[in-house]
Amino acid sequence: MPQISFEILAECPDTQARAGRIHTQHGTIDTPVFMPVGTQATVKGLTQRDLEEDLGVRILLANTYHLYLRPGHELIREMGGLHRFMSWPNAILTDSGGFQVFSLSGIRKIREHGVEFQSHLNGDLHTFTPESTVDVQLAFGSDILMALDECPEYPVSHEYARQSMQRTLRWAREANDHFRRRVAEGAAGHALFPIVQGSMFADLRRECATALVDLDADGYAIGGLSVGEPRPLSLEMADATSGILPRGRPRYAMGVGMPDELPEYVARGIDMMDCVLPSRNARNGYLFTSEGRVIIKHARYRTDERPIDPKCGCYTCRKYSRAYLRHLFQAGEILYSVLATRHNIRRYLDIMREIRDAIVSGSFSDYLRCVRSAAAAAGSMGAPAES
Repeated sequence: MPQISFEILAECPDTQARAGRIHTQHGTIDTPVFMPVGTQATVKGLTQRDLEEDLGVRILLANTYHLYLRPGHELIREMGGLHRFMSWPNAILTDSGGFQVFSLSGIRKIREHGVEFQSHLNGDLHTFTPESTVDVQLAFGSDILMALDECPEYPVSHEYARQSMQRTLRWAREANDHFRRRVAEGAAGHALFPIVQGSMFADLRRECATALVDLDADGYAIGGLSVGEPRPLSLEMADATSGILPRGRPRYAMGVGMPDELPEYVARGIDMMDCVLPSRNARNGYLFTSEGRVIIKHARYRTDERPIDPKCGCYTCRKYSRAYLRHLFQAGEILYSVLATRHNIRRYLDIMREIRDAIVSGSFSDYLRCVRSAAAAAGSMGAPAES
C-alpha cells in the first residue's frame, strides 16, 4: 500500500509540466511545490506561524545530518517526533544527510556498507548506513524520507561517477528493503524516496533511474543537481531522468534553483523543489522581486520609499520601504533578516503558484516563453536585471 498518494490534475500538452496533489498524513500539498529549507528544524528568521499562517507553507525540509548530531534523533523521538518538537502541523521532508556528509571530504570515508564521518561539532566518529538513516528519519516522524545516496562533487570522471551511481543503487535497495520491513512492523504514514545519481552523465542518470523504478517507490528524487555544475547541464540531467520515472509518482529535484529556473525544472516534469537561496540570499542582502533583483546595500536605496516589490503582497512589502530595509541591513539588525527572508520565500511561493495556475489554465507554454524572454533580456539565466 502507498504511504502517500499523488494525483495529477492537469498537464501541459507541450512540456512535461503537471499540476497535482500529494496527500500525506500531515495534509495535502499542491504541486508543483517549493519547500523552504529548515535545516535545524527552523527556517532561519521565521516562526512556524509565519510559515504556516502568513505564507501558506504546506511542507518544509529538515536536515537529517544536523538533527542527528544535535539534538539527536532519540531525543526528538522522546519529544513526540519532529512535528511536535518544532510545533509544525504540516508535512516534513527530511534528506538522508548524504549531501552534508559527502561535503565533509576531509573527515569522512566511503565504505560499501555506508559512510563513516566525524562530527563537525566535536570530532566524534559516526556511521550512516542505508538502514540507519531510515531509522533516524522514522524517529523524526518525517512524512517523506530520503534514501542514503552518494553525491559526488563536480566534475568527476565517468568511471568514478559510474561506481558512485552503482553504490547509490545498492544503498537504495538496502534502504527500501529495510523501510518495507519497518512499515510491515507498523511504521505507517511515511514514504521513502530513492535518489537518482550519475553526476553529469546522461547515460548514468538514465541507467540509475531505470533501475530505481523497479523499487516501486512512493516517489523519486533527482540529486546532485547543485554541486557546482553549469545550470544548463543541471537542467539537461533533469531532462534525461524525469521521463523515465513513473508518471504517477512525485518527482523531486533536490537543491534547486534560482527564480527563473523553477519553471524550467517544472517543464521537465519536476513536482517538488527545495533550495536555501531565498533565505540565504535574503540574509546577505539579495532580494528577489517580480521586476528583477534588489541588492539592498546599494546607496540608491538610501531614500527609496518604495516597497521591495510593488506587486508583492507580503507583510514586508505592505509595511516597509527599501530605505528602511537598507538601514536595517547596514546596521546589522536582526529584523532585516526576518523581513527579507519573509519576502524572498513569499516570492518563491508566488512563482510556484503562478506556475501551477498556468498549468491548470493551459497557458504554461506561454508563461515559460515569457520567463525565458525576461531571462534573456536580463543577460543570463539566474541573473535578473537589478531594479
